[in-house]
Amino acid sequence: MGSHYGVKIRKQENKIKTAMKQKHACPSCGKAKVKRTSTALFRCASCKTVFAGGTYTPKTNVGISASKLQTSKKEKAAEE
Repeated sequence: MGSHYGVKIRKQENKIKTAMKQKHACPSCGKAKVKRTSTALFRCASCKTVFAGGTYTPKTNVGISASKLQTSKKEKAAEE
């Protein structure tokens, strides 16, 4: 169906669809063979790993920043 009205909405929809359709890197094996199977579920064609991610991409901006914060806290705890 798609969106009908407004250039801005159509551009946003196109951006989401292209990000959703591309292949992503697998967190287990590292190969770019991950495809979206359903909402927030992703599967690697190489190692057959199934994992949950964001709605359209395996890693969201919030998830990336949270993992950075987690690793920095672990490093500080290791130094003490």
